[in-house]
Amino acid sequence: MARVLLGVTGGIAAYKACELCRLLVKDGHDVVPLVTPGAERFVTAETFRALARRPPGDDVYLHLTRADLLVVAPCTANTLAKLAHGLADNVLAEAALAHRGSVLVAPAMNPRMWAHPATRANAATLRERGVVLVGPDEGETAEGELGVGRMAEPDEIFDAARNLLMGTGPLLGKRVLVSAGGTREPLDAVRFVGNRSSGRMGVALAAGAQRRGAVVTLLAANLAVPAPAGVELVETPTAADLEREALGRGVEADVIVMAAAVADYRPAEALAAKRPKDKAAWTLELEPTTDVLSALGEHRHDGQILVGFAAETGATGLERAREKLARKGADLFVLNDVSRTDIGFDAYENEVTLLAAGTERTVAKAPKEEIAAVILDEVEALLLDG
Repeated sequence: MARVLLGVTGGIAAYKACELCRLLVKDGHDVVPLVTPGAERFVTAETFRALARRPPGDDVYLHLTRADLLVVAPCTANTLAKLAHGLADNVLAEAALAHRGSVLVAPAMNPRMWAHPATRANAATLRERGVVLVGPDEGETAEGELGVGRMAEPDEIFDAARNLLMGTGPLLGKRVLVSAGGTREPLDAVRFVGNRSSGRMGVALAAGAQRRGAVVTLLAANLAVPAPAGVELVETPTAADLEREALGRGVEADVIVMAAAVADYRPAEALAAKRPKDKAAWTLELEPTTDVLSALGEHRHDGQILVGFAAETGATGLERAREKLARKGADLFVLNDVSRTDIGFDAYENEVTLLAAGTERTVAKAPKEEIAAVILDEVEALLLDG
C-alpha cells in the first residue's frame, strides 16, 4: 500500500476527483485529500475525507509527512503556476514543496488559458523537474468552449498514478540510447560547419524515457540546453564521435532514438591552427559523413526499436521521409519542417509527422516535451507489438 496525497483545486472538474479518490482507495492506497478553498466551492473537503476513509482527528501535519505520490487533479492554471514557481500559500502548495516522491498533475482550465505562453512555460518547467502531466483533453469545457483544456478522465489519471507507484510500463528497465543536438565539423582550430539544433527535442525524449523507468544514455552533440539529471551523458561533438558512440553503445540498447542533427558533410581537411584572415578566397572541399542511422539499421538486433528523425524543408519533405523510412531500416520516423522559425531547430515547440510501416499521422504544434511524450507512446506500442 502506498500513501498518495490527492490535491484537488478549484474547478468544476473537482467532482471528477471524487471518482479518482475512490479508485485509489479501492486499489488499496492510503489517500490523503488536500482540498483547496477554491475546490470547496464545488465539492466539500468532508466528501473527500469520507471517500478516502480518513479517521477523525488526523494529524494536522499529515500533508508534510512522507508520501509515495502527489496527484493534483484537477490542477488549475493558478495552482500550476504555484507549483512551477514554488509558492506555498495553502496546504496543497506546502505539501508540494515538501514532497520528495513522484508527482502527477492533471491540468484543467479554459482552452485559452492552457494555450497562453505563461501556462505552457509553467507546464514545461514542471516536466523538466520530472513531473508527469496527464492531459488536458480536447472537448467542450464547462463554459461551452471547444478546445484543449478538459481534465483527463479519472481512470486515465488512475492508470498513470498506478504506473508511477508500481513502476510498470513497456519502457521500465529498458536501455534507451538517445542522441541530441547538432554536430560541428572543424574547419580549423576555431571555426566549424554546423547547424542550429539546440538539442531540446532529444533532451525532452531522454527525460521522458527516464520518467517512464528506462535506463537512458544521452549522446550529446553541443547541447544548448541542460541534460536531464540522472541520465548517462556522453559528449559527441562531431559526426565521427557520434558514429563511434552510437554504434558501440547501440549493441546493448533496446531502443535507439536518433534525434540529433548529424552533419551530412564535413571538411575533407581541417587545419590544426586558425587560418588567418586575408583577401584570398577560401575554397572548401566537403566529403560525406557516415549515415549513422543506416549503419544502426544494418546492425540492429532482434526486438530492437530504431527511431529516426527527418529534418526537411519544402513540400517534398514528406516524400523524402517516406523514402528514408523504407531505406534506413527504422521502425519509426519523425518528420519536422526546419524551414519554419516557430518549430524545429532551436525552437521550444514542434509540429511533426510520425511515419511507421503503413501508418502516418500528424502531431499538432505543441511544446517539445509534449511531442516527446507522443513519440514515446509510439515506441511503447512498438515494444508491445514486438
